[in-house]
Amino acid sequence: MADVMSQDEIDKLLNQLSSGELDAEELQETEEKQIREYDFKRPSKFSKEHLRTLEIIFDHYGRLLSTHLPAYLRKSVQVEVMNSEAVTYSEFSNALSNPVLLGIVNFAPLKGNIVIELAANLGYAIVDRMLGGGGIPLDKNRDFTEIELSIIERIFGICVNLLREPWQNVIAIEPHLERIETNSQFAQIISPSEMIAIVTINIKLGDVEGLMNVCLPFICLEDIMDKLNTKYWFSTLQDVDEGDYHELIEGMIERAQIPMKAVLGKSTLPVLDFINLQVGDIIRLDSKVDDELNIYVGNILKFTALPGSASEKYAVKVTSIIREE
Repeated sequence: MADVMSQDEIDKLLNQLSSGELDAEELQETEEKQIREYDFKRPSKFSKEHLRTLEIIFDHYGRLLSTHLPAYLRKSVQVEVMNSEAVTYSEFSNALSNPVLLGIVNFAPLKGNIVIELAANLGYAIVDRMLGGGGIPLDKNRDFTEIELSIIERIFGICVNLLREPWQNVIAIEPHLERIETNSQFAQIISPSEMIAIVTINIKLGDVEGLMNVCLPFICLEDIMDKLNTKYWFSTLQDVDEGDYHELIEGMIERAQIPMKAVLGKSTLPVLDFINLQVGDIIRLDSKVDDELNIYVGNILKFTALPGSASEKYAVKVTSIIREE
């Protein structure tokens, strides 16, 4: 904002030009050219548009995490995308502490891997919750045991599988978890000087809160960089045929099993008479033989019908449809 002139500066400049104190030609000659600095060590391979599209993708991913993880952890999970930025891989790896949970994910069919970093306190809380505890992290960090890593690997696998749906509008991916590293030195998937995009996601598991960082190297996303813009994103959303979804939903509803029951009548008995009921006893109902029966779909009264038989089985013949109005 340093190049923006205030109103006082504009008025002063106009007064100098009108009085002859300042020559317009001299002003143009002395005006310096604007030079834009370019850092060759950190080339800007990710634009703001790319980062914004990644945030949209991982917003969708966050909603999937918040709906699927509670089924496994039996605890409320809140997920929110905090920000996205472009840095070198060395900056990302140098900021990691030990122990750390790094999931190395193969991002097929794209070349290379991505890295998912999960905060250690969330890892301890997940282990405690999966083993029947309240989901409380440790007071002091320590190395994860092999059993704990096996438990965390299961949750990591679920998180990796959920990546398919958010990316389907850009490219159909088949990600799978290759391994989990607890030392950042063994997770050098690319050169330290390579550019990466980091999407930071805040996860709240009950009362425990921590961050998940998704590291996306440029060499992995290079083939689809043209698709990482909001124009392409929204155009693909509009091209989706909604009719396919209608047919799918209709097909699922048609195959749904719905319980139905025909009520012959009702009666009220004292508890003593009910206890002493024997085979052959007669219970008097509140309906007559030729009265129509009430037919319930689930717990909703939907039809009236007359009793009868069909193919040597008891049956009812629908006589009227009861509508809500």
